[in-house]
Amino acid sequence: MECKIHWVPASGMAMVAETGSGHLLTMDGAPDGGGRNLAPRPMETLLAGAGGCTAYDVVLILKRGRHEVTGCDVQLKAERAAADPKVFTKLHLHFVVTGRNLPEAAVARAIELSHEKYCSATIMLGKTAEVSTSHEVVNG
Repeated sequence: MECKIHWVPASGMAMVAETGSGHLLTMDGAPDGGGRNLAPRPMETLLAGAGGCTAYDVVLILKRGRHEVTGCDVQLKAERAAADPKVFTKLHLHFVVTGRNLPEAAVARAIELSHEKYCSATIMLGKTAEVSTSHEVVNG
C-alpha cells in the first residue's frame, strides 16, 4: 500500500493525498495551526478510515452469512492524549445496522469478528486506545 502527500503552500497547511489506488483526499489544519479549515484534519481522516474499515467488515460478514443487511452506520467518538504525540486514548464505535429479520446475535458476532480479527485500522488503534463498541439492530 502506498500514498503520496503533497503540501499545497498557497493554501496555508492543506495537504492533498494521492492514494495507491489513484484517489485524491484533501486534508487541512485548524486556523490556529496555520490552516484554513478547508478540509478534514489528518486525525479526522484516520478516524473516518477506521470507521469505514470496520463497517466494511461488518457488512461483508453479514452478507457472507446470508443475512439481509440493508444499512450500516457507525458513529465514532475518540479522545486524544493531552500532550504530544496526541494519540487516540479512547475510541467508541456505535453501530446501527439495518436489515430484514437480522438476528441481533449475528450483528454482535460480526462486530466482534471485525474488532478481534479483521479490521486492521481499529486493531492498530487499539494499541494506544481503549476501544469499545455498542450497537443497535433496526428492522427495515
